Amino acid sequence: MSSPASIKGHPIHPMLIVFPVGLWIFSLVADLVYRSGLGGPQWDVVAYYSLAGGIVGALLAAIPGLVDLLGIRDSRARKIGVAHMVINLVAVALYAFNLYLRSETDHNATIPVALSVIGVGLLSVSGWLGGELVYIYGVAVENRKPIEQRR
Repeated sequence: MSSPASIKGHPIHPMLIVFPVGLWIFSLVADLVYRSGLGGPQWDVVAYYSLAGGIVGALLAAIPGLVDLLGIRDSRARKIGVAHMVINLVAVALYAFNLYLRSETDHNATIPVALSVIGVGLLSVSGWLGGELVYIYGVAVENRKPIEQRR
């Protein structure tokens, strides 16, 4: 089934998810650099803004993701898609709370870093489910003939 949210046959959701995933992982890396003393206070600022950028990116990626979810007809794939969406929404809420804590607490607080570790764990589970949708159920995959059969 091809993606209803696509540009010239290329699904938009997987193009956009790389930004929040990358920013959130980099936010955790920046936290670890700052907390370990390997970098100055600018690493704390980088972690904060990477986290915020990841939230924006996730909300943008969610729109075509929802469009794709609504287009799933297979009941098993739909259940996996709903679980994928719920985990992602929990992750976004966790990162939003994390951002709030970072705005209100001491820069050396450990809870925001712990929340980032939990968030990366959620992203891993959600990514597994997203891969299951694409590689096992063929969600957002064009059903085309192999290249050698197109000639």
